[in-house]
Amino acid sequence: MENKEHYMPYPSDIELKMAFAASCIDSAARSTGSTPEKMFQRMAKVNLIDDYILRHYGVLHTESRQNVTEDVLQALEDYEKEAASRN
Repeated sequence: MENKEHYMPYPSDIELKMAFAASCIDSAARSTGSTPEKMFQRMAKVNLIDDYILRHYGVLHTESRQNVTEDVLQALEDYEKEAASRN
């Protein structure tokens, strides 16, 4: 029998970033006792995913999960306060 290796391509840059963003949403939700869906809605409302998580992926993904979660939650609080002050 012929031994065929299964080639599994490496994930693309965007796939890695999307997986990281999803993990940030999940970690923030768990940390606050929220659901990932509700956390996603909060983040999307202030554009945190694009403007913070994805924009700063290069730095954030090198940090510990705890530090990333704390940073993301602090940024979310700041973004929400800024959005509220504009209204």
